[in-house]
Amino acid sequence: MSGVPFDPDCRRCARLAGFLEEVKAQHSSYFCRPVPPFGDPDPRLLVVGLAPGLHGANATGRPFTGDYAGILLYQTLHSFGFASAPQSISVDDGLNLIRCRITNAVKCLPPQNKPVGAEINNCRDFLQHELDAFGAGGVVVALGAIAHKSVITGFGLRQKDFIFGHAAEHVMPRGIRLIDSYHCSRYNTQTRRLTADMFAQVFSRARAILD
Repeated sequence: MSGVPFDPDCRRCARLAGFLEEVKAQHSSYFCRPVPPFGDPDPRLLVVGLAPGLHGANATGRPFTGDYAGILLYQTLHSFGFASAPQSISVDDGLNLIRCRITNAVKCLPPQNKPVGAEINNCRDFLQHELDAFGAGGVVVALGAIAHKSVITGFGLRQKDFIFGHAAEHVMPRGIRLIDSYHCSRYNTQTRRLTADMFAQVFSRARAILD
């Protein structure tokens, strides 16, 4: 499979398209479309999440914006020089990412935040397009196991050769490094499966590689 550019009108997944229509009927002001990647068009750091959140990216139209998961992410990006501000509030808040881009493995809101395998596969060629264009020697940070697996497949590699683990580091084609992190979800941070220090460790390593 070869990558294709992001399609803002994509309706490949009938379940997701139908769910977006249901949510739009309940929340008329919400974005409720495939959420585009956000950030520098020529990044050195690519952050890959899972999917838009119901009251976050699905509402605002920007990844990790408007929900709990984005709080730690943007604070951390800012502290390591990848974002111009520590908070992402809305698409028109003036925030810029610096040599950094954020995308999701699945571009549409899934019911209960759980895309099925076919939906992940349907969306992968959009991610693959970003990976194909990503510069040699850059760093990809995968937030969670689904993002990790989608990146591995997007690079045309075998899952069994690259096992997900927090702060695990993998060498990809073109000298790109993949660093894994537990997802910065409310559940993971409130249960302290992921702490702010653990998350900072991942981005500190990314910064060290890029510098």
